[in-house]
Amino acid sequence: MANGSEGQLTFSQLQAKKETVEAELKSLGSVLDSHGVGMETPLVTRDGFPRADIDVAQIRTTRARVIRLRNDYKDIMSKMEKFLHQHFASLDDADATAPSSHSPLPAAVPDAQADGLEDPFAKVNTVAPRSPAEGAGLKAGDVIRVFGYVNKMNHDDLKRVAECVQNNEGKNILIRVSRAAGSSRQQELCLTLTPTRDWGGRGMLGCHIIPL
Repeated sequence: MANGSEGQLTFSQLQAKKETVEAELKSLGSVLDSHGVGMETPLVTRDGFPRADIDVAQIRTTRARVIRLRNDYKDIMSKMEKFLHQHFASLDDADATAPSSHSPLPAAVPDAQADGLEDPFAKVNTVAPRSPAEGAGLKAGDVIRVFGYVNKMNHDDLKRVAECVQNNEGKNILIRVSRAAGSSRQQELCLTLTPTRDWGGRGMLGCHIIPL
């Protein structure tokens, strides 16, 4: 029921839902922190008995809620990605009729969407020639704000980026980046990257990404 209605939401409404989920996840994280535990911390002793120094019931409930919210968050990010793909479909059609080049011009993020930019979490360090990354328009120095369903809050030291790449081989991944466009200006871009295993180099992207 919720998924059906969510599919009809505008980009701004999806952004608002994403921020609500992020806020609740942050709050739940604080609950776990207050007990000195994380999502993987054992809740039983070596003998198999519930630990007496923590509120095991509350922690289990909190963890279950975190898992559900993470799934909701992934679904929202997927819908936002599809929304942007549809938005730029006409630009892709225009590119198909224009003279081809190896590195297509990236699409600038519309002002209405640039207002709610994600915080950056990674930077492109190097891009290999003739790689999927170069074909997508990525350049060394680009700062990544969104990589598919991954952003600053959930990237887990870039582990989720690797997961996103592995799960989307041969499929388009939407990326939003900031690129220096002058001494004090940043250009916000929307790129489409397709992980490919046999492009002729290492990895499926052909670029090196480092966390900020």
